[in-house]
Amino acid sequence: MTSTVVPIGAVRSALIEQWGRLRSLASQFDDDAWSRPSTLPGWSIGGIIAHIIGTESTLDGRPVPDIDVSDVVHVHNPIGELNERWLRHFASSARSQVLEAYDEIIGVRTATLNGMSQSDFDVEALTPAGPDTYGRFMRIRIFDCWIHDVDLCDSLTLDPPTQRAPANWAVAEVFASLPFVVGKRARAPQGTRVRVDVTGATTATAYIDVQQRASLVDDFGSSTPDLTLTVDAVELARLVGGRRSADPTSVGVEGDAELADRVIASLNYVI
Repeated sequence: MTSTVVPIGAVRSALIEQWGRLRSLASQFDDDAWSRPSTLPGWSIGGIIAHIIGTESTLDGRPVPDIDVSDVVHVHNPIGELNERWLRHFASSARSQVLEAYDEIIGVRTATLNGMSQSDFDVEALTPAGPDTYGRFMRIRIFDCWIHDVDLCDSLTLDPPTQRAPANWAVAEVFASLPFVVGKRARAPQGTRVRVDVTGATTATAYIDVQQRASLVDDFGSSTPDLTLTVDAVELARLVGGRRSADPTSVGVEGDAELADRVIASLNYVI
């Protein structure tokens, strides 16, 4: 099993901060905004908040609503089906009721996280990325909540999120998938070195070295990368999420242009 160890204090704090950011955003929406379609197929603005409630409720051990969603055309996998069941569950609830449900589950989940230790974060768990640690799952939760923050802002033409800590951990989660994107999806040949520089809400650099398999490395030493991509953090979220608002042309390219096209086209890996 892959074992991703993340520091509980920093990850917990960033996730709680992101939950607060979503609640602050949601409190600004009136009934009209709440019911508007979002950039996500079939989801309203309120549906994004319902999705967060549903995921955290499932993590709290609450049963997923037994609702038939077989008629939803944009559902293609079990996780998507689970998400839609929660959205249907809250579809007839008033905005105030959904916000009350959000406050309740976030309060419960915050208390749960505050009661955990580093060893609790390091135990094996089944995550959306496969078997890993509970801490990795919480890093994925930061990414999921952060990208939905971007979705809300894009849907309502608001300024994108700028909170640095959630962006730091969301980008770290994206970096964990870049070897898969570069090596497997973009079919970068053995010996290829790809550098990805992230700017904006957070700054970070990923170095992907393709040998027998692609992997993240600390740096390339004195070697020059075959390809360097420069991308804004929020734009990276749109690209990996396959969002309609994504702009592939905004990615700066230095080096192998053909490989760059393949990598950028392969970034939309989020299920």
